[in-house]
Amino acid sequence: MKKHQITTLSTVTIALFLTLSITAQKRINAADIMRDIKNGKDIRYKNVTIVGILDFTFMEEQQDKLPRKKRNSWWNTGSKSNKIKKNIKNNVSFVNCVFEDSVFAYIHDEDSGYTFTANFNGDAIFKKCVFKEMAMFKYSYFEEKADFEGSEFNDSSTFKYAKFSNNVSFANTLFKESATFKYSKFNDGVSFNNAKFEEDLNIKYTQIFGEFDIKGMFVAYDIDSKYTKINGEKFSYH
Repeated sequence: MKKHQITTLSTVTIALFLTLSITAQKRINAADIMRDIKNGKDIRYKNVTIVGILDFTFMEEQQDKLPRKKRNSWWNTGSKSNKIKKNIKNNVSFVNCVFEDSVFAYIHDEDSGYTFTANFNGDAIFKKCVFKEMAMFKYSYFEEKADFEGSEFNDSSTFKYAKFSNNVSFANTLFKESATFKYSKFNDGVSFNNAKFEEDLNIKYTQIFGEFDIKGMFVAYDIDSKYTKINGEKFSYH
């Protein structure tokens, strides 16, 4: 009987150890993902938690190659040279993942005056993900497939000036704070089917070509759709 108890206890201990190991394996460091991107690897994660800031602009790395100081002033205001673009050529896929910290494809650095952005030349999949902190995709160009279906944005987010070459889905997506798609451009349709906006939705100056699916979309407060065009026509939301 005593031997049986010891064997059972050992089995439980091993099982507990394996459970803890599996749980630990599901936490991925954002720095490791950035290293893999830099090394040309496609990124595919499912059912994991990403810890640390995921910076697709690679701002810190790029700053080392730039002039030390380049602030906007009266003689260089609006200079396009202050915008530094990073092209992500890898396919990027996150399914049912949690981002504990901010995800940046846009950063404006007040100290240097530079604006760092990231374009996605390959697939950019963020499906059924939770963004606990900021999710910044301002100025991003999505050249291939883009998918944010079923994701949840808990903090500030922006797709201002973003451009999508192919059909993109925000179906069943939840925005807990004001969502901005101002000046964004969808060249092959977009779905906001059953998307929920708990605050405002800004689609001012947005251009959409192709299917515009807003069936079941809910916006708690205001929709700013001034100058919005759907296949060349004015947008009206009822």
